[in-house]
Amino acid sequence: MYNYNHWRLSTAVVAVWLAFATALVVAQAPRTADPKLLKNPVPPSASSVEQGQGVFGRFCTRCHGIEGKGDGPQPPEGSHPANLTDAQWDHGSTDGEIFTTIHDGVPPKFDMDSYEGKITDTEIWNVVNYLRSIGPKSGQR
Repeated sequence: MYNYNHWRLSTAVVAVWLAFATALVVAQAPRTADPKLLKNPVPPSASSVEQGQGVFGRFCTRCHGIEGKGDGPQPPEGSHPANLTDAQWDHGSTDGEIFTTIHDGVPPKFDMDSYEGKITDTEIWNVVNYLRSIGPKSGQR
């Protein structure tokens, strides 16, 4: 006689495994090829801006300075960190472009290192929201 409880348990295990595998694939899915089309999933709340400011303070002031004006005390030799408060954004001004610049770094010389794996995507989005609070007000979201 066949044990239907064993079949139900096996089906449940497979369903959980498939759900986990699907979630893993979705979490690792590549971002859109065009950073301009990448939308910020983190609302620009006071909390997000404050958290972004903290991340910026820990990781970005060395090069970009405390106020984000590109005047930090330890930029890589020969580099010219961007002034993040002016209207000129060399690597794009949409939230998606800013996120991608922080996440991937600035090739080809990599004057700015990639922060992938150093800070989470949510932390990067919080930094984007913080930069919006100190940067040009006309940039695209």
